[in-house]
Amino acid sequence: MPLLAHDGVRLHYDIYGDPGDRPPLLLSHGFSASGRMWELNVAALAGDREVLTWDLRGHARSDAPDDPAAYGVEQSVRDMVALLDMLGAKRAVLGGMSLGGYLSLAFHTRHPGRVAGLVLIDTGPGFRREQPREQWNRFAERTAQALERDGLAALRASPEVAQHRDAHGLAHTARRVMAQKDAHVIDSLERIAVPTLVIVGAEDRNFLSAADYMAAKIPGARKVVLDGAGHAANIDAADQFNAAVSEFLEAV
Repeated sequence: MPLLAHDGVRLHYDIYGDPGDRPPLLLSHGFSASGRMWELNVAALAGDREVLTWDLRGHARSDAPDDPAAYGVEQSVRDMVALLDMLGAKRAVLGGMSLGGYLSLAFHTRHPGRVAGLVLIDTGPGFRREQPREQWNRFAERTAQALERDGLAALRASPEVAQHRDAHGLAHTARRVMAQKDAHVIDSLERIAVPTLVIVGAEDRNFLSAADYMAAKIPGARKVVLDGAGHAANIDAADQFNAAVSEFLEAV
């Protein structure tokens, strides 16, 4: 099982395809999922580039530190940097679903020169106004408390949800990575200068407006709505998803 030791944590990853002239694609999953959520996509996307999937710290086959301070957006972004450094990749296309999409945008705010393109899947850029941000953070706290109280039984049924060793890493992730402190990510959208594809499932009602907002704010962004797909659009409509992302990658 391939593991990258970084910052005191071992991160599970998988690499598909062969190195070529094109920048690799780093795929980051959503909360309570794992790198396995991309199993229906990697073969189609790795035709002419490397595709790297991974398990966020606290998830599935990666380590889940007991210390809450080991979790955060900054730590997750540093993990992504370490994965690209392992590949020897100066730049990469970042693809992320839900929490992974937010982390991809957060990565871009800190390391724009290392981003060749963005694929934002059933995700959002956070909140500019304090009231909806506080509402989201209350949801994140309730999620953490449910995991601490009920363990893995607290996870909702959804196609991308993975198997995990225990719930404490997920609880720390909910409290310290999902929860948002400020508006720096949403405020960065108009400064994104790399090709961007926004994908959302037509049935993912919680993120349809976020997809519209990102597509309107990111210069030159293209939006694709996948019919019949919910929050895990890459699984629910895998063929449509693969076609849309492959077409996008051709131009990057």
